[in-house]
Amino acid sequence: MATFSQASVFLCLSLTVNSFYYAESQSFIGVNYGQVANNLPSPETTAKLLKSTTIEKIRLYGADPNIIKALANTGIRIVIGAANGDIPNLASDPNSAIQWVNSNVVPFYPASNITLITIGNEVMTSNDQDPPSSGLFNPGLQDNLRGLLAFQRDNKSPFAINPYPFFAYQSDPRPETLAFCLFKPSSGRVDSGNGIVYLNMFDAQVDAVHSALNAIGFKDIEIVVAETGWPYSGDANEVGPSIENAKAYSGNLIAHLRSLVGTPLMPGKSVDTYIFALYDENLKPGPASERAFGLFKTDLTVTYDVGLAKTSQTPSTPTTPVTPSPNPTAAAWCIPKFGVSDAQLQPNIDYACGHGIDCSPIQAGGACFEPNTVASHAAYAMNLYYQTFGKNPWNCDFSQTAVITSTNPSYNACIYPGGST
Repeated sequence: MATFSQASVFLCLSLTVNSFYYAESQSFIGVNYGQVANNLPSPETTAKLLKSTTIEKIRLYGADPNIIKALANTGIRIVIGAANGDIPNLASDPNSAIQWVNSNVVPFYPASNITLITIGNEVMTSNDQDPPSSGLFNPGLQDNLRGLLAFQRDNKSPFAINPYPFFAYQSDPRPETLAFCLFKPSSGRVDSGNGIVYLNMFDAQVDAVHSALNAIGFKDIEIVVAETGWPYSGDANEVGPSIENAKAYSGNLIAHLRSLVGTPLMPGKSVDTYIFALYDENLKPGPASERAFGLFKTDLTVTYDVGLAKTSQTPSTPTTPVTPSPNPTAAAWCIPKFGVSDAQLQPNIDYACGHGIDCSPIQAGGACFEPNTVASHAAYAMNLYYQTFGKNPWNCDFSQTAVITSTNPSYNACIYPGGST
C-alpha cells in the first residue's frame, strides 16, 4: 500500500470560560464564518440562513459584536477568537485578558451562546509524520507546549487543529491519493508503526496530532478540528479544486462524523469539526482557491448540496406506503458479499449512517452492537440504507461489495428491517 502524504496541519490554542465548552453526541458539525470580504450578507440575514440548516455551531475569527448579537437566542453555539496580534498582550498581562473577556464575552453571554475562545489562528504549522503513530511536535517547541497544554488540561479546554487533506493531495496528486483524501472506498494505507489501516487522510492527520500529544504526556486533551475544507474552484494551475471534489469531501466528511466511528486512535466518537467555510471571502489574498471555499454563495444559494438544509434531511426510518404494492415479491435484505474485507466495509458504514438512517442499534448498548465487528455492523447499516432509499438494486451496490438475499439476517433481539421488493 502507499505511504501517507506529507500534509500541513495548522495548530491554534483555545480557551474555555467556566463551562462554556461542551460537546453533545449529535452536535459535532460546525462551520467557519470568515469576514475577509466586502459583499457578505448582513449578520441578521446570516442568522436566518443558519436557522434554516442543521448547522448548530459557528466559528468566528474575531469577536464581531454585530454577529454575536445577531445570533442571540438562536441556540447556535459560537466560537469567537482573539487575533494573533493580541496574543502577546493577553499572555503577558492578565488584566488585558480580563478586559478582552469583559468586552467580548460578558455583554453577550448567555443570550449569545459563546462556548469557546480560540487564541490566534494557524499560530503553528506541523507536517504530518509518516506514519500517523509517529506524530511529534517540533522538539524546540515542546517545553512551551507542555506549559500551554497543562493549562488547557486544567481548564478542560480542547486543542484546536486545522487539518487539510486538500493540501495533502496537492503534494501527491495521484488518483489513489484523491480517493483517500475524499473518503472514497479504497484499500487504505497501513500505519507501519502499529499496523492500523487508515481509510482516509482526515483520520490520519487527526491521529498524527493525537500521537504527538500522547508523546509529550497529553493524550487526554480533547482535539477540536477548528477548520477543514476543500475549494470548489481555483486557478488553472491548481490541482484538486472542483465542485465534484468539494462536494465529495464535505459530504463524506459529514457522513463520517455522523457515523460516530471516530478515528482509529480515538474510536467511538466524532471529533468536533468546523467546516471551512460558510461563505466565499472575495478579498482573501493568494490563489483563486482561497476565495472559493464557501458552502453558500453570498446570495444565500448553496454552492453544492451536502444535506445541511433542514428540509433536505432524510427520514431516519422507512415510511410505510399508504397503498401497498399490488404485486409484492419476496422479502429481501442487503448484506455484504462473502469475503469482502473490513477495509472495504468500513466506508459503507460511514456512507450509510451518514445519510440519515438510524445507526444507534449498532452503537454500544444497541441491540445489534454484538458481535462487535465491522462486517456485522456493515450488514445492518447497508440493509437499513437499502430498505430506506427504495429497495432498488442500485441501493444495494456499495461499490460492488453488497448482495441482495432472501434469507433474513436478523438474530436474537437484532431485527433487520425487510419486506417486499
